[in-house]
Amino acid sequence: MSELFEVIMVVCFGISWPASIVKSYRSRSTKGKSLFFLFLVWIGYLFGIASKLLNNNITYVVCFYILNFVMVSLDIGLYLRNSRL
Repeated sequence: MSELFEVIMVVCFGISWPASIVKSYRSRSTKGKSLFFLFLVWIGYLFGIASKLLNNNITYVVCFYILNFVMVSLDIGLYLRNSRL
């Protein structure tokens, strides 16, 4: 049951990333974005994945952590691209 709650938490956090990525891509601007915040979230997901691996608790939940990690990485990449434009 705790894994289900964890998945719901990670999915709720992850729902906003696709919209953020699309907005970053279309706007070609960093307005309203914080690189510091993005890196904090990125590091949080990295440590969440590391925790699962170190505790040998590799379940389907890890897929959601990895998916969110990739989406935040894309948003960071778009932030860096947009800051150069």
